[in-house]
Amino acid sequence: MIERVGRYLDGWSLVAFLLPFGLYLWCLAPSITFYDSGEFVTAVHFLGSAHSPGYPLFLLYAKPFTWLPIGNIAFRVNLATAVSAALACFAVYHLLKKVLQETEFCDDAGFSRFVLHLTALSGAFTFAVSPRLWLQSNHDKPYPLLAFISAVMLYFLLCWRENYLRGDEQPSWWYGTAFLAGLATGAHQTIVLLLPGCILFILVTAPQSIRRGREWLLSGGMLLAGGAVQLYLPLRAAAETRQNWGDTDTLSRFLWHLLRKGYPEEPHNRDFSLLLKQLGAFNVPHEFGWVGLFLLLIGLWACWRADRALLVYLLATLLSFWLVIAGYFNPQPDSIFLTEEFYTPLYLLAALIIPIGLFALAARGAGAAQKPEHYGLHHKLLLTVFFLLIPLSQLASNLASQDQHNNYLAQDYALNTLRPLPDEAVLFTWGDSGAFPLWYLQGVERFREDLDLAHIPHLVFPWYQRELPRLAPAFKGETGTATGELVFAHLVETLRQQRPVLMDFSTRYSLDWRKQQPVQQGMVYWVQDAPAGQQDDVSIWEFYVLHRLIPKGWQPDMDSHKALVIHAYCLLQSAEDLARRGHVKEAGHLLQLTGRIMPVWQEKLSQMQQRYAIPAPAGETDER
Repeated sequence: MIERVGRYLDGWSLVAFLLPFGLYLWCLAPSITFYDSGEFVTAVHFLGSAHSPGYPLFLLYAKPFTWLPIGNIAFRVNLATAVSAALACFAVYHLLKKVLQETEFCDDAGFSRFVLHLTALSGAFTFAVSPRLWLQSNHDKPYPLLAFISAVMLYFLLCWRENYLRGDEQPSWWYGTAFLAGLATGAHQTIVLLLPGCILFILVTAPQSIRRGREWLLSGGMLLAGGAVQLYLPLRAAAETRQNWGDTDTLSRFLWHLLRKGYPEEPHNRDFSLLLKQLGAFNVPHEFGWVGLFLLLIGLWACWRADRALLVYLLATLLSFWLVIAGYFNPQPDSIFLTEEFYTPLYLLAALIIPIGLFALAARGAGAAQKPEHYGLHHKLLLTVFFLLIPLSQLASNLASQDQHNNYLAQDYALNTLRPLPDEAVLFTWGDSGAFPLWYLQGVERFREDLDLAHIPHLVFPWYQRELPRLAPAFKGETGTATGELVFAHLVETLRQQRPVLMDFSTRYSLDWRKQQPVQQGMVYWVQDAPAGQQDDVSIWEFYVLHRLIPKGWQPDMDSHKALVIHAYCLLQSAEDLARRGHVKEAGHLLQLTGRIMPVWQEKLSQMQQRYAIPAPAGETDER
């Protein structure tokens, strides 16, 4: 047993795990980020259900990491993702060793072993620093775990083939592959798109296997057994856990959630240019560069010559992904970017084939060159540079954009939204990226539990209404309303005389307010008339965390940039309101804060200073 484990934990394979993990740990976000982060972490914390399709395997995998005594809960879930990403790199290393184990680089056995390890390490590092995996590794995402399981599935098939070619066929490898495929549906259902490639790999290797009905039937049973992880969803729904997205305790709601019925795609025509954009969501040059694409083609040619079963697996998998994700889903142009992360397992396969292309080129070069008397250190150094050139160049070009270790923006956005709110207020939100950080801060960190956070797009769903028990009386009579906006209007009319009712920036600028102009208070807006003393002034900004808003050591993504714009725009609105009322000194202070957050607005700020004769604050610093 120890010897078998030792085969997988030699020094080379440990490096294949530890170096990517160290890189990911260095770049790890210290808290929540935008998009789905706050919602995922909250679901992990409560062992609830995330958005469709629920991601039960990822929630169960990440939960034990929340027990670690380091950082906040969000950091621990981010750490879980970093571990799964490093495991995926570890798996690439062993896949390459398995694929190339019978291929001799030269007639020097010792040097051939070195090149084999180096090739495998090159694949692990190439995948580690690809932008997609690296982006997913630094905050909570299920796709690195999905990539790791997909690699183990392929490894099981290679083990089956190895035994089959020795005359010792072991169908248990089929069963293991099928079980993992079912289990991985709990990370994302796109794992099933690997199954056509798995079946063709078996049939190309052993065509007579098509007659083995018993083994195929048992494999189907193991697929269902692995898929039983989905029972987590109705079981946790029956327990009435918090963050119970979809409330899947009935068959109809379970299928609605599992099959993503909450995300219908509007029918639309597709021309050739849209098809190209949809197919282009799988973008090898972006992940590995044009040299990487060239080496990928060389690797596919090498597979054609030496391992056609693997080549069929690769091509069938790519075709399956394209047919379903681009063909069947037919995403709109503005939602194509949402499908990009579905291709993470394919990028793992690309990272597997690129080093095979390098190996083929190096072997041909070694065969054409004059054979040395012996292979020495300088030969090893030369090949090391050759094999690590792509991952090192990708590391240098991607490090600045992937480093998130100073990114507190989503957490500070949530703090700045919730902290100044009146006691027992109701806050309505509109966009997911603006709402989910608030869910995390209130639900996990237990900050401002006196508030009710109502997400307007979800107000039509009974399961979401049950997440807001203090608003239950206000929901009466509105369960059949067709749109979230109508439920929102009903709640405002019901609650405005009972509790403070406010909305976030996204709600303010997503709905029509021509009949009534909401009153600003910092970064939120009163839906009803603001009580006396609650009008916007400079004192409200004393509640805000502003000193970490300027990105230092990390580059903001699209949602982070929007959050910076929201902070700056609200400061600018407050400054103009103060200037109109004659408080020019206070307005100047807010303009100075605005300029720090958005330096590109300096011309606009100068124009406002001139328009209202606002003096420029001299030597003023913000120490908060």
